[in-house]
Amino acid sequence: MIKKSNSSREVKVLAQHICMSVFKARRVIDQIRGRSYEETLMILELMPYRASYPILKWVYSAAANASHNMGLNEADSFISKAEVNEGPFVKKLRPRARGRSYPIKRPTCHITIVLKDKSKFFLDESKV
Repeated sequence: MIKKSNSSREVKVLAQHICMSVFKARRVIDQIRGRSYEETLMILELMPYRASYPILKWVYSAAANASHNMGLNEADSFISKAEVNEGPFVKKLRPRARGRSYPIKRPTCHITIVLKDKSKFFLDESKV
């Protein structure tokens, strides 16, 4: 789900119900928070973790939406906010011996990535 914020120079990507542990996704998200778009792509392509590929897709998607819908330059954007929150558990039952069952809880997470334009961000900071 893509949302445009009230600020005219930021794009928000929200991915919900991703079958991944929160801790595994946070390990990757913590590395890209506050970095430029090109640096983020380089980091995510070289990371050996399974969580880096879906996050890379969402960063690509956010940049594509920023350039197509709002006319922003991808090279001038950076990750201003990136967070991972817990989602609901997918509960399943696994058959065990003597007709019993064993519960399996598969964790999910919600990932939010916000891309901002550098030029607009630094202009706003200079006014303060």
